[in-house]
Amino acid sequence: MGFIGCSMGENVAQGYRAVGGQTMWGPYGTGGLVVQSWTDTNSAAWQKFDQQASQYGKPTAVWVQICIFQNPGATYNEVKELIANARQHAASGAKIYITGQPLYPGGNVCFLAGANGPQLTDDLAKQAAADSTQNVTYPGAFRLQNNEVADGCHANTAGQASLGRQALAFWG
Repeated sequence: MGFIGCSMGENVAQGYRAVGGQTMWGPYGTGGLVVQSWTDTNSAAWQKFDQQASQYGKPTAVWVQICIFQNPGATYNEVKELIANARQHAASGAKIYITGQPLYPGGNVCFLAGANGPQLTDDLAKQAAADSTQNVTYPGAFRLQNNEVADGCHANTAGQASLGRQALAFWG
């Protein structure tokens, strides 16, 4: 299973590997790669993905994490571009999963995404899953508690393990 996303996707991948997950790729340097980094199928972001695919084979499943900075955010059309590009770079017929950035039920605000950013990304993921033309699966929301956050956005070691356990529950 491949993935696209940002540093939050890296946090999930790190935690997933740490708790024994073996299906999904490990981290591969996607920090800062928000939605707009993935909308051009020839971007440096996709070149990193393709390097992973060269090493491990084209993935038969891809997790698309919608990541944003507060400005410019993201639009649903950009999310559809992410999905289309994931299909181009994955194995033919690959299953596509889509989520937003982790939500912070404890009231934490991610300074990078803004106060409503994580919820916007989750809403966009749900919208894509509800759109039958996209043929994607929303497995649920990732969640980080306040004591699992290192810097206001990213997971600390306990948070990575928590995200990893959530990913393991989603994908095995």
